[in-house]
Amino acid sequence: MIGDHLQVTLGRAADYAREAGHEYVTLEHLLLALTHDPEAREVLLAVGTDVERLRDDLEELLTGFEVVDGAQPDFTLGVHRVVQGAVLQLHASGKGHEEADGARVLAELLEEEDSPARAALEAQGVTRLDVLAYISHGAAKVAGRERERHTPGVDGVPEAGTAEQNPLEAYATDLTAQARAGEFDPVIGREAELERVIHILARRTKNNPVLVGEPGVGKTALAEGLAQRVAAGQVPDFLHGAAVYALDLGALLAGTRYRGDFEERLKAVLAALDGQNAVLFIDELHTLVGAGATEGGSVDAANLLKPALARGRLRVLGATTPAELRFLEKDRALWRRFQTVDVPEPSEADALAILRGLAPRYAEHHGVTYTAEALEAAVRLSARHLRDRFLPDKAIDVLDEAGAARSSSGKGGAISEPDIEATVARMARVPVGTVKTEEVTSLATLEADLKARVFGQDAAVEAVARAVKLARAGLRDPQKPQGAFLFAGPTGVGKTELARALADRLGVFLARFDMSEYQEAHTVARLIGAPPGYVGFDQGGLLTDAVAKHPQAVLLLDEIEKAHPDVYNLFLQLMDHGTLTDHTGKKVDGRGLILIFTTNAGAADASRPPLGFSRESRAGEEAEAVRRTFSPEFRNRLDGVIHFRPLSREVMASVVDKFVMQLTAQLAERQVQLTVTPAARALLARLGYDPLMGARPLARVMEERVKRPLADELLFGRLQKGGTITVEAQEESFSFR
Repeated sequence: MIGDHLQVTLGRAADYAREAGHEYVTLEHLLLALTHDPEAREVLLAVGTDVERLRDDLEELLTGFEVVDGAQPDFTLGVHRVVQGAVLQLHASGKGHEEADGARVLAELLEEEDSPARAALEAQGVTRLDVLAYISHGAAKVAGRERERHTPGVDGVPEAGTAEQNPLEAYATDLTAQARAGEFDPVIGREAELERVIHILARRTKNNPVLVGEPGVGKTALAEGLAQRVAAGQVPDFLHGAAVYALDLGALLAGTRYRGDFEERLKAVLAALDGQNAVLFIDELHTLVGAGATEGGSVDAANLLKPALARGRLRVLGATTPAELRFLEKDRALWRRFQTVDVPEPSEADALAILRGLAPRYAEHHGVTYTAEALEAAVRLSARHLRDRFLPDKAIDVLDEAGAARSSSGKGGAISEPDIEATVARMARVPVGTVKTEEVTSLATLEADLKARVFGQDAAVEAVARAVKLARAGLRDPQKPQGAFLFAGPTGVGKTELARALADRLGVFLARFDMSEYQEAHTVARLIGAPPGYVGFDQGGLLTDAVAKHPQAVLLLDEIEKAHPDVYNLFLQLMDHGTLTDHTGKKVDGRGLILIFTTNAGAADASRPPLGFSRESRAGEEAEAVRRTFSPEFRNRLDGVIHFRPLSREVMASVVDKFVMQLTAQLAERQVQLTVTPAARALLARLGYDPLMGARPLARVMEERVKRPLADELLFGRLQKGGTITVEAQEESFSFR
């Protein structure tokens, strides 16, 4: 938008050009008009311009322009450019609601290259920096022409240094005032850390504690706890009457368009704190390094703080995470002024005590009540299923969300353990049954349920079921995955099917990776992400992303022997410590995984004719083949190497029944009732039996001999509208009636 004064100025410039018979309104006409504009004239005088001399120079310059009779002058592109630039500059700085005036047009005019108008100003020593310094800060080159700054800051808040507002009110929050107003939740179980903070604040030098802990462990709550103690007078004498301020670094940076804006704001805050009995809390302390610095060489916030910290006149309480601490440690001169206070994740017992203290506030907010069992479940289930986050934050979130869900439904009442289970299931993206306490009773049938889907591999099913029960009972090493198995055996005997059945039965995600795609060393980058400097660094790894997205899952790594040995090594830390480290150094929690590797190693030995060898000898050969293929450190981290046996003819009958059941369900969707006679089932088992290939030949026989004829009947024959059909055996073929 263009202000009224500027519109008058543009009209005056056009009048000058028309009266002189000039064909265009140029920057020289505009500058001559600006000498009469109130805002522009104020700036010109402040930067030491002889306005009368400038007018004389411009009028002399304009006498050299060509005169055209009856000219109706148009504005040149240069005039359009500077006016539009003034408007755009306001929008770019977040002040689009303000009107462009003559002062800002004057600043844009000084950006024009090879302009006689600019040359006339520079002849008197006027620079764009001088003009901007006066517009932004009221800084004048002529003594006595300084003015108070009234440039509004964010959302119309006056800048620091004006008479209207104290810089601490503009750029900081008084935590002690909020504590007196009862706005903070009580801080529970952090007495030792609070005492350590107070001891550091009492030091003569280096009296600046920095809280170091993972996100969500309660660093900000500790600062609020300090403010509560100060407000209640429960502090040593040196902190009586003190104020705890939280610095708003975002407000300090917002709208700082010109060099010096940020420095002036921060210095105003430090000056306001100087001599006060105050503590300045800076959350995300690492953001100070580089904050406010520009390409022009202005100093960042860290360097502005160093003198105040060195003198001991400023006490700072910082907070950061271990991962971001390295940014602070790079600036040794800054870091040596601070003393570290570690804030570890609380135990489940401590987290439960915290929840008991906070529950009444959340209950009042949502209009509900929380049972004791609900509080215990919030801690226990969040610790088990939300493993990428930390206590007590994740348990508090579960409590809050459960209350929000109940109050949003308009029901109210008591939040019980089932409500917490449903909330955790939503947050962890797993089926509700996975987190239910009743899951323990359902595990009693796990083994039988798996055997109903995977036939002839009872030893494998029993080993997997034992591992799952051990993990659910809490007797496994909590730092390891729930199980890691190597399924060895010929193709088609149920290795992959058992993994699928286990995922379905537990209600978790099945993440399958075909390891034949990872035969080269460089393919490790596909799993964990490309290292810095390589194509794809900005993208995540397939494996780490899958585990981060589905922390509770069955991870199936098919045909692991085909992968490069470097890929094997990748899984060592996962099996040993339950974590994966991606290309950025971030650790992904894999403690909720069940790892299943499949291999055909030893299958060739198993397929040879017996030649008098016993079953024990054959098993020894298979085990030896696995030892030759996989390194000792890989095998040693497995919970078991499970050898799958070739399917017998008796087992094939059960596999036929399973395939027929699947086909029956498919046809039922088309309103077709299928019957397969015992003779037809026996023929299917005989035609599909191949001890070397497992159940896969049976699937091909079903497709070629049964499904294809049925497809024709469904599409073109008597089953188009549904019906019944019976499959019978006719010697070596099948008939349908």
